Amino acid sequence: MLRRVIGLIAAAAAVGALGAVPASAHHSFAAAFDADKPVSVQGVITQVKLANPHSWIYLDVKDASGTVQQWGFEAQTPTALIRSGVKPDVFKVGSTVTIRGCHARDAAKNEGAAREIILADGRSYIIGPKGNEPDANR
Repeated sequence: MLRRVIGLIAAAAAVGALGAVPASAHHSFAAAFDADKPVSVQGVITQVKLANPHSWIYLDVKDASGTVQQWGFEAQTPTALIRSGVKPDVFKVGSTVTIRGCHARDAAKNEGAAREIILADGRSYIIGPKGNEPDANR
């Protein structure tokens, strides 16, 4: 009897401990990005994180004065990128690309939700959700 009670208490403690682990929240597009603020930047890819729930692409972008700023763009999951026709050479570190999309709600951040990536050779891939930006090529 005592063993059963101790077993039940241990099981309840284990379940309670599992419930205390913080869950990673998934944000909505509108919470993080402003669909009415289109952004288009050209820069050099410095880092790519192909991961779930979102991939991230980081660029070094020179502003008008020549100062380099790092920008980060959220993109689709790796599986969704593959389904969109994205090949491994699209995200080559050191490549110059243009990314079009929507700016982060926090205007002080150099971040955005990527809609399209345009390679130096003119190839273009849809890599994220559409905001309210006009489609230049469509």
